[in-house]
Amino acid sequence: MFIEIPAAAGTAEALVVRPSTGTGPFPGVILYMDAFGLRPRIEEMAQRIADWGYIVLAPNVFYRDGTVAELAPKVDMTTPEGRSAAGKAAFPRVGHLTAEKALPDIDAWVAALEKLDGVAAGPIGTFGYCMGARLAVRTATAHPEVVAACGGFHGGGLATETPDSPHLGLPQAKARFVFGHADHDQSMDSDAVARLGSALEAAGLEASNEVYAGAPHGYTMADTSMFHAEATERHFTELHALLDGTLKA
Repeated sequence: MFIEIPAAAGTAEALVVRPSTGTGPFPGVILYMDAFGLRPRIEEMAQRIADWGYIVLAPNVFYRDGTVAELAPKVDMTTPEGRSAAGKAAFPRVGHLTAEKALPDIDAWVAALEKLDGVAAGPIGTFGYCMGARLAVRTATAHPEVVAACGGFHGGGLATETPDSPHLGLPQAKARFVFGHADHDQSMDSDAVARLGSALEAAGLEASNEVYAGAPHGYTMADTSMFHAEATERHFTELHALLDGTLKA
């Protein structure tokens, strides 16, 4: 189901997915989508994660640029040509979502999750894909008192040399982190992976910071030409362990 959340610059739609069976309360987690937005693939992933025993909130972080329906990909992304065309439409709105805009929105997503019926009191988790990984890290660093788990998969721009790079906030975090980087990813090259690892270590955080060999950027997205089944299943395994180990321990 979709709900509406009062965010920093207006009303944002958000997908809420609950476990198929069982009675709550359940721990709450925030899923940050990739650049292509909320669509059936994100709902599929959210349901799989919810069925581990979580309530999943996936906000339309691009609400300033349009509704979920308006921003949905209009082409077949399972071909390289289709994915490239969808990217040309999506990437401008990724650039629009600066840290200055994202942080007050993050406050709204966290507050909305905690107010959902059936969400257990206590720590929450967050994880994201592509540019969503940056938002997950910013959530963990902006809300260290509640975020106990943070995952980022085929994330880009997590540890840049800019003054607002997400990794610079890690000294404020308390979460356990799991990163599954794409192999030879131009948006997160080996130097950036090393920079992120050094920051995690310097902050004294429990973390995994791995490159998934042979996995391209976007490897979890089965509706695109970049899908990599083995890396996707590895990501689900590591994410499941992260959430259970922090939110159900």
